[in-house]
Amino acid sequence: MEKIIRQSVGIDVSLKTLDVTFGKMSESMDIHLLFQCSFKNTEAGFMKLLQFMNDKLDSSIAIRFVMEATGVYHEKLAYFLHSKGHSLSIILPNKMSSFMRTLTIKSVNDKTCSEAIARFGLERKLDDWNPPKESYKKLRQLTRERDQLVSERSAIKNQLHAEEKEAYPLLRTIKRLKQRINFLNKQESEIKADIEQVVLKNPDINQEIEYMTSVPGIGRLTAVILLAETNGFELIRNKKQLASYAGLDVKEKQSGTSIRGLSKISKKGNKHIRKAMYLPAIAAVRSNEKYKEIYTRIVQKQGIKKKALIAIERRLLELCFILFRNKTFFDPTFKEKNSAQPELCAIQANL
Repeated sequence: MEKIIRQSVGIDVSLKTLDVTFGKMSESMDIHLLFQCSFKNTEAGFMKLLQFMNDKLDSSIAIRFVMEATGVYHEKLAYFLHSKGHSLSIILPNKMSSFMRTLTIKSVNDKTCSEAIARFGLERKLDDWNPPKESYKKLRQLTRERDQLVSERSAIKNQLHAEEKEAYPLLRTIKRLKQRINFLNKQESEIKADIEQVVLKNPDINQEIEYMTSVPGIGRLTAVILLAETNGFELIRNKKQLASYAGLDVKEKQSGTSIRGLSKISKKGNKHIRKAMYLPAIAAVRSNEKYKEIYTRIVQKQGIKKKALIAIERRLLELCFILFRNKTFFDPTFKEKNSAQPELCAIQANL
C-alpha cells in the first residue's frame, strides 16, 4: 500500500448543515476521496465531526480542514477548529468556482462541492487561517454597518427628492422620509463614536492610523477601513498582493495579433477597500499638485478619467501599506533626505 502524504477534510458549509468529504493523497499523487458525511452546523455537530475524523484518518499525518467563506455561516466552525489547534484554510468562493470548472463535475450540489473542496486542499499549498484580532474584527463590523447605513440613507434621499418634485407631493410622506434621514444620521454618529472608542482603547491602532492619515487625501475613517478589512495587513507581503486583494490589479486579455482586449481592473477582491479609496483619490487629485499631475498625464495618455482615478487609488493604497509596514509618516521630500529605502522612495517620488 502506498504511503499517504496528505490528508484533507473538505467542508461545504450551509446555514444548518456541514457536508464533509475526507480525502487522502498518496506518494504517487493519486487522490482518494474516502468518506462523505453530513453534520449539523452546531457545536454538537462540530464535536461529532472531530470524533468521526479521529476514527477514520491517520493522526500521524497532518490533517487540513478546508472550507469556503460563505457569509458568516462558516465562522463558528472556523473559530471552533482553531481553538482545538487544527490546521484550517478558508478559500474565496470565486477561487473554488474556478477550480471546479477544471474538474469533470456535471452536477453541482453540496456533496460535489465538498468533494471539490477536499481535492483543492490536497492539490494546493494553502495558508493557515487565523482569526482576526478582536479590535480589528469590531472595527470591520462597525465600518460595514456604517456602509450599509450610508447606502440606505442615499436611497431614502433619492426617494425624498422624487417626492418633493412630484406634481402633488404628499407632505406627510416627505415628513416621514426626513424623519428617517435624521434617524440614520443619528445612528451614523453613534457608529463613528463606537469606532473612535475602539481605536482610542488600542494605542497601537491609533498610531497606525496616524501614519496612514499623513498621506494627502487619506482620512481617519479610510485608514480604519483599511486596517479592519486587512486585519492590520496581516497576510499582505507586498504591494502586488495588496492590489490583488483589493481587486485593483490589472486584468489583460490578449493572444497573438487577433485578440486585443481592453485592460481593466479585475474587481476580484475586497469591494470595501475599493469603495473606501474612491473619495480619497478624488480629494487627493483636487488638493495635491503631484497627484493632479499624475491624473492629468494618465488622462492625456489613455483618454479615460476613471482609469486615471483608479491609478491614484492604487498608489494611495500602496503608500498606506508601506507607511504602515515601516512605521513612518508620509514625507514628500523623503527621496532627497534618504535613499536607504528604495521601495518607499520610489512610491513617494511618484506622489
